[in-house]
Amino acid sequence: MTGWEAVAVAAAGCAAGAINAVVGSGTLVTFPVLLATGLPPVTASVSNTLGLVPGNVSGAVGYRRELAGQRALVLRLLPASALGALTGAVLLLHLPAAAFEAVVPALVGLAVVLVATQPLLTRRLAARSGAPGTTPRGWRLAGLVAGAYATGSYGGYFAASQGVLQVGVFGLLLAEPLQRLNALKNVLSAAVNAVAALAYVVVATDRVDWAAAGLVAGGSVVGGVVGARYGRRLPAAVLRTAIVVLGCVAIGVLVAR
Repeated sequence: MTGWEAVAVAAAGCAAGAINAVVGSGTLVTFPVLLATGLPPVTASVSNTLGLVPGNVSGAVGYRRELAGQRALVLRLLPASALGALTGAVLLLHLPAAAFEAVVPALVGLAVVLVATQPLLTRRLAARSGAPGTTPRGWRLAGLVAGAYATGSYGGYFAASQGVLQVGVFGLLLAEPLQRLNALKNVLSAAVNAVAALAYVVVATDRVDWAAAGLVAGGSVVGGVVGARYGRRLPAAVLRTAIVVLGCVAIGVLVAR
């Protein structure tokens, strides 16, 4: 990797950290840059996941105020997200990429629709969704656990737009403001990427480019702090628009690959 390539990877990591904290789709920035440096696709994906973990953590810490009252829910969803991450990591290392990536644009498209229509859906489901800040139970909790596992599996395989999927699914089942959903998304994304990264290090160390992962990590930490600082101040309508726009861009990029 040349000096300019190293600068580009670090800058991409910074941008990805900020995007992940605010929306979630930072991989769409780092993954193409890593490919451009000559890394094979699986190595680029593995190294990218490893490098984005510190940025995910810094973004989650930045949103800690919006996490108030969600501790019980986070503890219920973390095991499902972690198990999903392991499932996705196994898929990445053992299945042809085309087997899973063929459905990725459709999944991201569904997430975009869910995010865009969340206010309407929330009003329709308000009588069954409980008050904001309450811990869901029954069918809603079961749906959230299933959603955490499904989005964790996706994130463990290919992290791009994982956050869009999470906000879309969780917003359908939780009567929470968008910024609180985003805070929940940041914690679970950090857990998914950390578990997947650990699995890669343990069973596929030879597929990790440590220099690339380190550059992405350094940039993503800075980006996560900046993204959380300014993203949490965005009005819900602006944040929702950003998620929908970036989700549409993600679909275009994934279809064009």
